[in-house]
Amino acid sequence: MGFQQGLSGLNATSKNLEVIGNNIANVNTYGAKAARAEFADMYASAMNGAGANSIGIGVTLQSVSQQFTQGNISATQNPMDLAINGAGFFQVTDGRNPTMYTRNGQFKVDREGFVVNGQ
Repeated sequence: MGFQQGLSGLNATSKNLEVIGNNIANVNTYGAKAARAEFADMYASAMNGAGANSIGIGVTLQSVSQQFTQGNISATQNPMDLAINGAGFFQVTDGRNPTMYTRNGQFKVDREGFVVNGQ
């Protein structure tokens, strides 16, 4: 194993730890969904221009994908708390920006009488 393979492995592990850290930081955030790092092979031909298939020279972060699997639904003391069973999002707007989407169903009525959530 050369220097490039080892370095790419360390970089990929670092990115994976960032994703895991973000998941842990949001473990108590209502409606937050975990993310997963997805990796891909790096090929020597990508570094040396077009050519024959070469052995892999490491790994790279391909994407970070959100996991939209169903979470736990539990009762609360707030009658305005809502949950989505299955796929979907709540559509919210602040009146100035385009429609935004969230899975955070912690709603309440503000001082002006608008139904709002914590976002």
